[in-house]
Amino acid sequence: MLLIYTPQSTTRLQYICKFIFEEILRTSYSLTVDEASFNKHEGNKINYSHKEFKNSFQIVPHGLLLQSGIKAQQIYCVKENDATYFFKTNNGDYSFDIFAATFYLITRYEEYLPHTKDMYDRYAHENSIAYKEGFLNIPLINIWLNNFGMQLKSHFSTLNLQPSAFNFQPSYDIDIAWSYKEKGLLRNIGGFLKSASIDRLTTLLGKSEDPYDCYDLLDELHIQHNLKPLYFFLVAKENGQFDKNILPDNEAMQMLIKAHAEKYDIGIHPSWKSYEDVELLKEEKNKLKEISTKEITSSRQHYIKFNLPDGYNRLVDVGIKQDYSMGYGTINGFRASVASSFYWYDLVNEKITTLRIHPFCFMDANCFYEQKLSIEESFEELMHYYTENKKINGEMITIFHNSFLGTAKEFVGWVELYKKFISQVQQ
Repeated sequence: MLLIYTPQSTTRLQYICKFIFEEILRTSYSLTVDEASFNKHEGNKINYSHKEFKNSFQIVPHGLLLQSGIKAQQIYCVKENDATYFFKTNNGDYSFDIFAATFYLITRYEEYLPHTKDMYDRYAHENSIAYKEGFLNIPLINIWLNNFGMQLKSHFSTLNLQPSAFNFQPSYDIDIAWSYKEKGLLRNIGGFLKSASIDRLTTLLGKSEDPYDCYDLLDELHIQHNLKPLYFFLVAKENGQFDKNILPDNEAMQMLIKAHAEKYDIGIHPSWKSYEDVELLKEEKNKLKEISTKEITSSRQHYIKFNLPDGYNRLVDVGIKQDYSMGYGTINGFRASVASSFYWYDLVNEKITTLRIHPFCFMDANCFYEQKLSIEESFEELMHYYTENKKINGEMITIFHNSFLGTAKEFVGWVELYKKFISQVQQ
């Protein structure tokens, strides 16, 4: 048993110790505020205080984990041996307060502070310390904790750590199930007048597959490579500027949802309109449940639109347990600087919630629409994130859209990119 001494056992410290020691390093630990029992402990022990104790590993606290409330923190990044860290300390056995720094990044502390929004009223990635300091493209927390674990092992020869294994989690957002099929006469006439297309005619006449229909191909890939994907369905009850799905009362759409719910885990892709309407969000979740006959406990925000803490509170209110929105809708990378799932910590109420956050690091739409990358550059970026996740035995979550993986002319090369990537993934 690893014993950790702290003069004050706050909810923040309890939260981050559980994440670091139980979930990442996978070792048993206990927190104590009792100096006498800490001194008497003959096993492995960490001193998280400014006091000095014999035969312990000392981490000098920065102070963030002893605070309550939200206020701007002074962040000075240090770069040593290709590593970046902050909350540097001058004494102790570790160069920085890894507990506080991990807490700051994983809770998205900076997103609670005043910041600039992007065009979709989201937290702009340019605000983030990860972007400004050049570590957005690496899972910095995992790198820190791997190194931390090695230092603890060298200090305590009997310490037993159980590193996690790499895991690849493919996921798909079904925003628009078909490009032409099932859209109805008026939408197709309007689409044809806007942009005349032979593909539209041949698809509607049944002479060719819909350009967005890649479902059988994906099934084959999943079976061949033993993958367990997640599908997120947009089931907005009416169309709008950002909600262009096939309506959920459509029979073909319902059959598509049912077919996937029988084989895979599915979740809700809340509509744009439901973002500030919790009752509408409940309706959409219940509609997906009704169609699939499955409990819906997973979610990913449409357009990755959420703000803290309100966005997550709405999910908790409707019974969502797993969220897959932690990433940016403007650039690929590690928004929370981590490639592992974690429980959301509500900074406003200083409590550990039941909502588990699963960060993604790559989305096809970011490469195509935002970063303007070529197919070759997109594949290189995808492989970069694969390599970074493999290094630290992280969980790599990717987002692809069915529209990218079919035969649509604007997305030529993407299905080949995906097949090539899947063939190289090693679990």
